[in-house]
Amino acid sequence: MHESDDDSVAATGLRRLTVGWRGDLSAAVAGALLPLAFAPFDLFPLAILCPALLFMAVDGVKPRRALRRGFLFGLGQFGVGVSWVFVAIHEFGDTGVVLATLLTALFVAVLALYPALFGWAAAWLLRRAGTRFGAPARWLLLLPVLWLLVEWLRGWLFTGFPWLQLGYSEEHAPLAGLAPIFGVYGITWACAVSAGVLAWLLRSGRRAWPGIAAVAVLWCGAWGLRQVDWTHPTGNPVSFALIQDNLLQETKWDPSQFQRRLNLYARLTLQNIGNVDVIVWPENAITAFYGDLKSDYFDALAAKARAAGTDLVVGVPLRKKDGKGYYTTLMVLGRHDGVYRKHHLVPFGEYVPLQGVLRGLINFFNLPMSNFSPGGADQPPLLVDGQPAAMSVCYEDAFGEQLLHNFPRATLLINGSNNAWYGHSFAPPQHLEISIMRTIETGRPLVRATTNGITALVDSHGHILARAPQFRTYVLRGAVQPMAGSTPYTRWGNTPVLILAYAILGGLLWRGRHA
Repeated sequence: MHESDDDSVAATGLRRLTVGWRGDLSAAVAGALLPLAFAPFDLFPLAILCPALLFMAVDGVKPRRALRRGFLFGLGQFGVGVSWVFVAIHEFGDTGVVLATLLTALFVAVLALYPALFGWAAAWLLRRAGTRFGAPARWLLLLPVLWLLVEWLRGWLFTGFPWLQLGYSEEHAPLAGLAPIFGVYGITWACAVSAGVLAWLLRSGRRAWPGIAAVAVLWCGAWGLRQVDWTHPTGNPVSFALIQDNLLQETKWDPSQFQRRLNLYARLTLQNIGNVDVIVWPENAITAFYGDLKSDYFDALAAKARAAGTDLVVGVPLRKKDGKGYYTTLMVLGRHDGVYRKHHLVPFGEYVPLQGVLRGLINFFNLPMSNFSPGGADQPPLLVDGQPAAMSVCYEDAFGEQLLHNFPRATLLINGSNNAWYGHSFAPPQHLEISIMRTIETGRPLVRATTNGITALVDSHGHILARAPQFRTYVLRGAVQPMAGSTPYTRWGNTPVLILAYAILGGLLWRGRHA
């Protein structure tokens, strides 16, 4: 079968977009558009189109040029998508505009090295294999597998930064049906395969019909899986009151504002004790050590909660027993006492790498309470209203595989976050989107309390039951249904996806050398 004349004209026109400076510009623009696939914009088809444009831009060029185009794609992707880092460094880290801009640019440039690595590896392998890689192997297998493995590398190297992975954009799209089986990496891979087929179609027209058929089966199958109930209800619904304080970030360590903070949380907590089963505070709601306030503050709240049949989940720092260091925690007080110590800490925010060298260089590296210690990796769920809850604090719920030790015991998810660092930026809706993916993967409802938004209750299918308005002092009340059972993802984690990806890559490398 041969291309039609119309197909040839279209392919030639599109190929011009990947030649010379046009190819560089196309890669940069595609990267800059990709964040629009995620919250708050939710233009999820861009998670297919933008990588497809990059795939076309790195196909058939020298590795050095492909590396440059991947880097430009990354500058656009992260320069737009994580621009909120500037807000944290400048507005709340007390760092000047010029230095904050330079630090943000450095962070973006480091992240851009990942798509640059993808571009270089793709071009090097394609050039080395020559004609031994036909269109199906190129567009359906090699490029999507490389994309997946580079994204996986970004998710753990140097403690990991899995933000803006393609799979997160699909939580309300048909491909979300893959999450309970393969997790977010499986969805990312499906997006990359779809992008590869789109690039194949744009390059070759009707000759791409086998790939189109494969993607149609993939999307229809994922939609069908979305209708499956992988878990089942257990026990009665649990009612919650989630406290969103909306106090300014710069007042957290202001001594003149400290008593106001204590009074606000006490007042809102007392108003809800006895009216709900569980009250949840956000991360580090009180910026003083638990032991310093235990007898004069927390014991009284816990006693009243216990007498009324309510559990409190409070975000508060906790000193180590030896006094040498401290944790950020979610503590359960009331009928079921327990402590979760945050395990996955944020570099430069909760601890400073090479602090002997860096601390003191700029104000951002010298923030109060910026030397937390990590808690254990396999802490058990905590009981709230008799239900075991998988706990996470802020950013660490972006690492879904680190929650898996909680299952199948845990029946719900609780996350406490402080998103006040990021103001009116993309970060809070992006973070909520990530949190929701954990509910779809595990088949568990989510209870999420934040300082100024987005506080939310989410059911086990990823549907938002209720959410608080941002930047308002608010108590969000509602109930979630605990769920029991196991999804395939909670049993297997990322292992099947990674084994299959490496097997495909190994097979392609063998074919490239011996065919």
